[in-house]
Amino acid sequence: MPDGLVVEAASLAKSYGSLKALDEVSFEVRPGEIFGFIGADGAGKTTAFRIIGGVLAPGGGEVRVLGQTPREARPRVGYLTQPFSLYQDLSVDENLNYAGGLREVAPADYSTRRERYFKLFDLIRFTTRLAGRLSGGMKQKLALTSALIADPALLLLDEPTTGVDPVTRRDFWDALTSLATGGMSIIVATPYLDEAERCHRVALMERGKIYDIDTPARFRSKMGLTRLEIEVEPLSKAEGVLAQSPEAEDVQRFGDRLDVMAANPDAAEADLRQRASANGLCVKEIRRSQPTLENAFVGQLRQMRGAQPTPHFPNPSPPLNRHDVVIGAKDLNRRFGSFQAVKNFQLEIRNGEIYGLLGANGAGKTTSIKIMCGLIEPTSGSVTLLGKSKGLRSPEVRSRIGYMSQKFTLYDDLTIGENLDFYARLYGVDERVREERKKWVLATAELSNEAGMLTESLPGGWKQRVAFGAAVMHEPEAIFLDEPTSGVDPLARRAMWRMINEFADRGAGILVVTHYLEEAEQCNQLGFMVAGEIIAHGSPSEVKANMKGTLSEIETGQPELALTTLKRKFGASRVSLFGDKLHLVTENDAQEKEAAAELESAGVRVIAWNPARFSLEDVFISLIESRREAIPL
Repeated sequence: MPDGLVVEAASLAKSYGSLKALDEVSFEVRPGEIFGFIGADGAGKTTAFRIIGGVLAPGGGEVRVLGQTPREARPRVGYLTQPFSLYQDLSVDENLNYAGGLREVAPADYSTRRERYFKLFDLIRFTTRLAGRLSGGMKQKLALTSALIADPALLLLDEPTTGVDPVTRRDFWDALTSLATGGMSIIVATPYLDEAERCHRVALMERGKIYDIDTPARFRSKMGLTRLEIEVEPLSKAEGVLAQSPEAEDVQRFGDRLDVMAANPDAAEADLRQRASANGLCVKEIRRSQPTLENAFVGQLRQMRGAQPTPHFPNPSPPLNRHDVVIGAKDLNRRFGSFQAVKNFQLEIRNGEIYGLLGANGAGKTTSIKIMCGLIEPTSGSVTLLGKSKGLRSPEVRSRIGYMSQKFTLYDDLTIGENLDFYARLYGVDERVREERKKWVLATAELSNEAGMLTESLPGGWKQRVAFGAAVMHEPEAIFLDEPTSGVDPLARRAMWRMINEFADRGAGILVVTHYLEEAEQCNQLGFMVAGEIIAHGSPSEVKANMKGTLSEIETGQPELALTTLKRKFGASRVSLFGDKLHLVTENDAQEKEAAAELESAGVRVIAWNPARFSLEDVFISLIESRREAIPL
C-alpha cells in the first residue's frame, strides 16, 4: 500500500448469489480527506462500508485500511451505521459510557473526549435524558459521538443525516470539516447531493461499479451545461411545452419555476421564449446559474441508464376544477401536559396546491399533521378537512385522505404485494382497477418483478417509494406526506415529485413535511415552523426575497479556516459552508469590509468574493437561529 493512504481498495468485489453488489471497484482515501460515495439505492455503498469496517468479508480483490486488513484495523475505525445504534432506554451519558467501555478507552482519555464532543455537538444539556426521548438530530449527534469516543483515524458514516433538519445537518458537517482539518479521514455516503458538495472528492456508484471519482467542482464542470431558472405561468402547462425544446437537455419543475439545463444558453433562451409565446405562457424572468452536483449526478445516471419515463397513474378520475380549502387549520393548539407542541397554528391548502411545512426536529410538524388528519384531538382551535369540520374520523372522510407517516407504514413480515393488497382493501380501491394500480406502484418503485419479496429486505429508499404508492393508490383528494423522500436517491426523488405534481394537477391538496430544502423548492407555498408556530410563510421566491441583509459567496483555498474565522466574528447564523465556498450574510458594506479584514488577518487568501442569491437553506438557518431561544430543550 502506498505511503500515506488511509484506504486502498483494488478490484474489490462482493456478490450475493447472482447479484453483484460490488463489481471490481477501486478507490483510495487520503489522510484528512472527506470522501463521498454517491449513488442510487442499491448501488453498493453500504456493502462497501461493511467491508471497509471489517464486518463483511470481501468476495474478491484487495482492501487495506490503515495499512492493515479491515478486521485488524477495526480498533482504529469509527462506524456510524444507517439504523440508530443506540440503546433507547439508556441515557445520553450511559450510551457514551457503554461505547467507551466497549472500545476500551482509558478513563482520562474518555473524560477529555466526552467534554470535547458534548460541547461540539451541544449535548452537554442532555446528558441525563434517555436516548429514546431525543430528537432524530440529537440521536445522530450522540451516535456520532459514540463512534468518535475511541478517537478513530478513519470514520465511516452511512447516510448520517437522513431525517435530520438543515440546522443540525449544518452543525454536523461543520463538525466533520473540523475533524478532517485535524487529520481524521472520513468516508460518507449520502443521498443528499448538497451535502456531497462538501466532500473533497466523491465517487459515483451505480449497480456495484464506480464510474467516476472527482471533486464536486469538476463533476459540475464536466457537464458543459448552464442552468436556466425560468419563472413562467402556468407551470403545469409550461413543463410539457418547454421540455419539447431541442435546446433543453433536462427540465425540472419546482414550486414557482422550471429549471432547464442547456449546452447553448443563448439559443436555449431564445427558443424557450418563442415556444412560451406561441403557447400562451407568461415568462416573468429567466436567470442563468451554474449546475448543481445533483444536476451532474442525474445527467450521468441518465446517460448510463437511458430514458426512464415515470408511469402515469392508471385510470385516474376526472380533474377537480374547484378551488376549495382542502386542508385548513385555525388557531390550532395542542398541549401534552405543560408542553405546548402546537401554538396558534394557521393553514389553508386549496385544490391543486402543494404546501411545504419546514422546521427543526421537534418543531411540532408531525403533531400538526396528526391533528389535521384526525388522529389526535387539538387542545383548542379548529380543523377543516375536505369541507368538513366535524366527523374527521368518519369512513367517508378517511377514504378521501392519503397519509404517509414519518415512520415506515409497511408491514415488514408481509411481502410487497401483500402490503399493497392490504392498503388497497383498507382504502376501498375498486377491484376493477386494483391490480393495475398495484402494478403502477411496483413500476414506479422499480420493483415490477418483486411483488413476492419480503418488505423487510428492502433498503430504506425503496421502502419509502412503496409506502408512497400505498398511500395514494385510492387517489385521495387530501394528501399528507411526512418526509416522503427521506433516504431516497435523487433520481427516485424526482420520480416521486413528478407523481406528487400529477396528483396536484388533478386537484389534490397536498401537505409535505421535508428536511431537504432542494425538495422544498418544489412546493407552491412554504411555512417555517419554530416551537410549535408558523413564523414565516410564502412562495419559495417570496421567502427568499424577504431575507434581510446581503449574501456574499466567498471562494478561498482555506474554507475551513475561513469558516472558523467568520463564525467567531459574526456567529453561526451568518456563515455557512456550501461545498468549496462560504455564504456570509452581512447587514451593510461596513460589515462586509470587517469580514474581509478578519480573513486577511487570519491569513486566508480570498480567490473570489461575489454577491449571491439567498437559498432556502440560508432562509431556514436565519429564521431558526433568530428564534433559537424559543426552541425547547
